Amino acid sequence: MQLAFRTLPLRKRFPLTISRGTRAGSENLFVSVTHDGVTGWGEMAPGIGQGAPSAALGQAALTEFFSGDIKRLSIRQIHARGRECQSKLPPCALAALDIALWDWCARRAGLPLYQILGMGKPNAPTSITLGIGSPEMVRQRIPLLLDGGGIRALKVKLGSPQGLEADQAMFSQVLASTRDYRPSLRVDANGGWDVANALVMMKWLAARGVEYVEQPLPLGQEQDLPTLFKNRPLPIFVDESCRFADDLPAWAHTVDGVNVKLMKCGGISGALQILAAASAFKLKTMLGCMNESSMSISAAAALSGEVDYVDLDSQLTLTPDPCAGAQLVHGIVTPSETPGHGATIVLRN
Repeated sequence: MQLAFRTLPLRKRFPLTISRGTRAGSENLFVSVTHDGVTGWGEMAPGIGQGAPSAALGQAALTEFFSGDIKRLSIRQIHARGRECQSKLPPCALAALDIALWDWCARRAGLPLYQILGMGKPNAPTSITLGIGSPEMVRQRIPLLLDGGGIRALKVKLGSPQGLEADQAMFSQVLASTRDYRPSLRVDANGGWDVANALVMMKWLAARGVEYVEQPLPLGQEQDLPTLFKNRPLPIFVDESCRFADDLPAWAHTVDGVNVKLMKCGGISGALQILAAASAFKLKTMLGCMNESSMSISAAAALSGEVDYVDLDSQLTLTPDPCAGAQLVHGIVTPSETPGHGATIVLRN
């Protein structure tokens, strides 16, 4: 079994601003696994929070990890081994390898990945993300995001460093600018509020028809979730506060749902574990993404038939997307019917 690597640039149509800063793109690592004449592909979106801030660090970690008896293990055993040495194998690097292995398995079987995983086809539309900005930015950006693309849900980033007045001014303009489109509205604060501000904003947003709020409190302040959960006016989802399935028991009874991201949990194997744990705790689930191309989005789409909400939009905001894969059909990111996850690299560099 041979491992190979390729690094490609991903650039966003619009820089994305969240509570912690702004990002305009990334250099992503693409990983291939070849065995018995079949090749599977995976992708790593680098990030400090995911353990590898660069493609080079991810490649070095994978090169060191993928040796010895690793090649004789099953996909789930390889994932477990990768989790055992997190200090050397970042979760986002493990995700790239895990996606490539599952893609190889499905290609070898001649079946779409979603069928190999025992998943159904999705019916939940994806949201598209609007970053933090001024009301004028909102007026300009909404038509560019929502015109003609079939998008039916909008995720609005709040938690502005400028405070609640800025958040409320921005969201008020979102309401005005989306009046003709009528998308479902979700909010992600990315940990940008303290408890007091979260209580104020959740009540204010609930009165304006928002479906849920994601990560209202910063990572590390999960002890304050019970305060928000009691008499909450909106469902609470966590993102940064959940990386792996074993994070759930500590706070499962103080939230309504969890955002699953392949780059956080080490790929498809980790996502399957979180989905199983969420089901056991009767939590809602959302499938999200980082700055990823259609490669890893296609892998995530293979899981999307078993989740309540979908937020697989990063490929829709790239210029260009270096890969082709899962298609947006009537607002739904639809898994490929070709063997594997169905994504290929199309950018020539």
